Formats: sequence, C-alpha cells, structure tokens
Amino acid sequence: MFIKLTRSGGRSYAQLVESFRDEQGRPRQRTLATLGRTDEIGGQVDSLLQGLLRVKGRPAALASPPQVQFESALALGDVWVLHQLWHELGFDRLHAVFRRARYTTPVEQAIRVMVFNRLCDADSKLGALRWLQTVAMPDVDPGSITHQHLLRSMDALMDHQASVDDCVAQLLRPLIDEQLSVVFYDLTTIRVEGLSQQRDDVRKFGMSKEGVVARQFLLGVVQTADGLPIYHEVFDGNASEGPTLKPTLERVLQRYPHVKRLVVVADRGLLSLDNLQMLSELKLPGDRALEFILAVPGRRHGDFVELLAPLQARAEGSAAEVIDELSWQGHRLVVAHNAQQAADLTQRRRDRITALQVRAQALTGKLDEQDAGQSQRGRKLSDSGAKARFFHEVCEAHLANIIRVDLKSELFTYDIDHVAQARAEAMDGKLLLVSNVHDLSAQQIVARYKSLADIERGFHVLKSEIEIAPVFHRLPERIRAHASICFMALVLHRVMRQRLRLAGSPLSPEAALQQLRRVQRHQVRIDGAEPIAGISTIHQDQADTLDALKIKKPSLDAQMSLL
Repeated sequence: MFIKLTRSGGRSYAQLVESFRDEQGRPRQRTLATLGRTDEIGGQVDSLLQGLLRVKGRPAALASPPQVQFESALALGDVWVLHQLWHELGFDRLHAVFRRARYTTPVEQAIRVMVFNRLCDADSKLGALRWLQTVAMPDVDPGSITHQHLLRSMDALMDHQASVDDCVAQLLRPLIDEQLSVVFYDLTTIRVEGLSQQRDDVRKFGMSKEGVVARQFLLGVVQTADGLPIYHEVFDGNASEGPTLKPTLERVLQRYPHVKRLVVVADRGLLSLDNLQMLSELKLPGDRALEFILAVPGRRHGDFVELLAPLQARAEGSAAEVIDELSWQGHRLVVAHNAQQAADLTQRRRDRITALQVRAQALTGKLDEQDAGQSQRGRKLSDSGAKARFFHEVCEAHLANIIRVDLKSELFTYDIDHVAQARAEAMDGKLLLVSNVHDLSAQQIVARYKSLADIERGFHVLKSEIEIAPVFHRLPERIRAHASICFMALVLHRVMRQRLRLAGSPLSPEAALQQLRRVQRHQVRIDGAEPIAGISTIHQDQADTLDALKIKKPSLDAQMSLL
C-alpha cells in the first residue's frame, strides 16, 4: 500500500491505495480509503498523522511546522580581515607580554577590540562596546568585555609600555629595509577636551596646525618610505618641534639596531643649528653617521637671499623646475625653484598688498572727512583706532614684515618696505633643503623630501578615518594609551593600503572594509535545538578584495543549507 495524491475541484486529497494483480496477472490498483485534504491545516490528514506518531511513541510535534528563530545578523567581513592581519603581523604576541605580568583578564583581547573599533566604526570606549554587539569578532566574547575592562587594559598598556614597544618593534623589523632606510618624521597637533589639570599633564594650550590656539598635545610619527609607521611619541601641547627630534631619533635607533644606514627626512619646523649639530653627532651601530634631509623654514629664507642671487636669474628664465645646489654650514644646500608656483605666489602677495593699500586709503579718507567736519555714518574713527584696525588686517594677511604700520606715531601712517617685498618675491617658489647625504643627486634629494607628503596623509587618516581627536581622556597615561591604540590602527591601515596598491585595486582601506562589512554571520535555531551558524554569500567583488589583501575567505565549521 502507498499514499497517492489526487486533485479534484482545485483541492488536493490523500488516498490510501493498494496494488494487486487481477485474474489474468495484470497489475492493478484500488483505492481503499480517502484520508482527507492535504491542503487543510488541522484537518483529517493531520489528525491521522498525529495518531500514527502516538502509536509509534514519537512526539507529535514532529508533524507540526518547524519553529525557526533567526538571530540578528552580525558583521563579519571587516573584523575577519583585521583579525587575520593582526595575527599575521604578530600583534597577538602582546598576549604573552601581559601573561608574563600575570594579568587574569585578557588584556590583548581588549586592546584588539579598541584597535579594530578605530578602523571599523571609531567611537568612544562605551561606543566600542555597543559596536562590539553588532559584529562577529573572532575569538572574542562580547559579554566578557566591559567598560572597566577596556580602561584597565589601557592602564596595563602603559604600565608595560617598554615591553609593548619592544614587541611592536620586533614585529615591524622584518618590514624595514636594513640596507638603506629612509624614514620621515613629522608632528601634528591633537585637540583634547576638558579643563581639569593633572600632574604631568600633556594637555597644554598651543598653536594648532589649523592656526588657532587650543588645548592639545603633540603627536610625533616616524614612518618608512613605504608609508609604514614604525614609531610614535606624545609630547606636551606647547612644546617646540625642534627639541623633539633628538629623543625621537635616539629611540628609533635603539629599537631598530639592525638598520645599517638611516636617512632622516623632516619638515621645516625641525631645522636649527642645534639640530644640525645633534644630527651630525648621532651614530648608527658600526659608527656609521646618521644622514638627514631637512627643509629650511620660511622665516629663515632671508639668510639665503644673497647666497641664492647667482641662481635667481637662471631660475626666472626657465619654465621647468630648476634644481641646483650650493654649500652652507659645511652641508649641501639643495634648491628647487618652480617658476609657475613662484609667479602665483608673487601675484597673490601683490594682490593682497594692493587690497590693503585700498583699505588704508579708505581709512585715511574717513579721517580726513571727519577733520573737515563732514558727518559720517557709524561710530567716529580715531587715528589710534585706524592704526589698530589696519595693523590687525595686515597681520591676518601675513604681511607685517612688508607693510609696516607706525604704531608709535600719533597719526595713522604706514610704509611699504620694498626691499623686504623684493626679498620675499626672490624666495617665492623655492624649496631649500639642507642635507649631508653624499651619494644622492640633488634631484633625488628633492624627490625624497617630497615623499614626506605621505606622512601628512597618515595624519589625515589618524584624524579622519581613525578619529584620534578630540580626546576626552584626562589622565596623561590614558592619553598616551589612546595614542598607542590609534598608532596600531594606523599600522594595520597602512599594511592594507600597501597590499591593495600592489594588487592594483582601486579601493582605499576604508572602502575595502565597508565592502567586506556586508559579509555577515547568521545564526538560526530550529525547534529549540542548538543554534546553527552560517555566513552570507561572498560575492565576486568581495572575493577579489580578500584576494588583494591576501586574506583567506571566512568560514565556519558548521554551515547551514537552507531549502
């Protein structure tokens, strides 16, 4: 006997049918009973099925529709990539550092959470906990991470800073060329919030890179020519840039003693005679001299006008960039002149001077009309008021060395220093570099320095994608720990950028993580059984990105096939 389905009047019926042979031995079928409609829920067929299950001693629930529960999908692709890079680069060795210190809580795990949060969805420490509930971060139980756990892990990071720095230096050493390492050093300002005062506070009021006075700290970063950050340091917010160079380089030489030749490239704020003397005295292992390429700050350009006079005529007559070199203070002085840039700068300065002269004439005219007894709208203008207002506008235009306002005179008066203007125009479009590198041509030295712009892009990443600022921590050690976490995030970001470029991918690290974030981990529970986990389909563009990053596709041991 068997069950046969038939249709009648648009309805489906289940019939119990028997097969037999007639008197001639031919196979035949006959219907023994119509069991009922199969499209009817709770009808005769369901009742019969429930009865048969009870006779067999099986739970009647097997005949009912399965109860399926879906949990919220969790983002997996982005944290999976960062997790693989974290282990591939060796950051997981931090676990051994804190294990030797006998920490009972997984400090390395908490640091990893904060670093990944900086790259995926930068937020506060409490925000990082909320973000952790939305991702399937490998080897991390979200329920075991608390706000206090994150803060205590930051304290542990600073309590064992020397060991952590040594661990990070060891994992970065294989990525640094030991034969010739060109490193770039620069500083940026990081804005902080809060008005409290702490002992040894690094939060100080100073002039920020945006040109405003703000409470801040200085962050110095050293990176290789490939854009890989290898060292960072936090300085007081009101510190001068020049004195930061020596301690930074000493630390770099200490942490990377395998480098046989080191060329330091630094921006204008770090050139001084003291720094030149210090750089000349620093030695690498094997008593090799430290080499450097430093830009001359604009405020010192006046010292070079006479020295560069023979080059000026030739530079003005050329449309292409002119690169030449001289000798200064026993070092090479490499000069690059861009004629188009010089013309633009000169014209903009002349336009600003003309506009200020027109403004001065307007102020003078108003004073003369007042003296003649003519009525004027608005408040009465005095000579001292005109001097103060005009001097402020001159300073805002950065022309105080050319337009000289006589603040001691009783009357409003000013003068144009044409010698200073000519000196400024002679230096327009010129890049001045001081170097002791002997085996690089002047063109190569200029090219090396222009690569320094990449570290500026690194600072942009720190401030935009990683969102290092504003900083709300008030304790100096917590601020340093925050900077260290952002530095680790920058290392991962630059490694991703390097691999994407080598693979010819048009994606930035941010776009790659955003694309991979759509790879999700799903979990379903059927009839109260153990949950079954699965991963959403990895599309071709996501697979291409994983290949470019040299990361294997995410997988789970248990995959669910949905019917």
